[in-house]
Amino acid sequence: MPTSHPHAEASYRIVALDADSFGVEVSVPDAHPATVSKFASHEAAEAWITAHRDRVQSQTYAGRGFRGSGRGVQRSS
Repeated sequence: MPTSHPHAEASYRIVALDADSFGVEVSVPDAHPATVSKFASHEAAEAWITAHRDRVQSQTYAGRGFRGSGRGVQRSS
């Protein structure tokens, strides 16, 4: 049985940070939302979400072990 990734049930929302940049708010059950930033366009933020979902899915199906409490979100771009 695959091990569930801490972000397997995350929800994502693109937020405007200022006039010309965006962030992605990532909400994981039982944790405070975190914002991954800074993206130059809405499309770049959408691409990050797609890539992150793909990584989470592939790691879940690969059966990799996960460390930590599952709280918070690693910031990367």
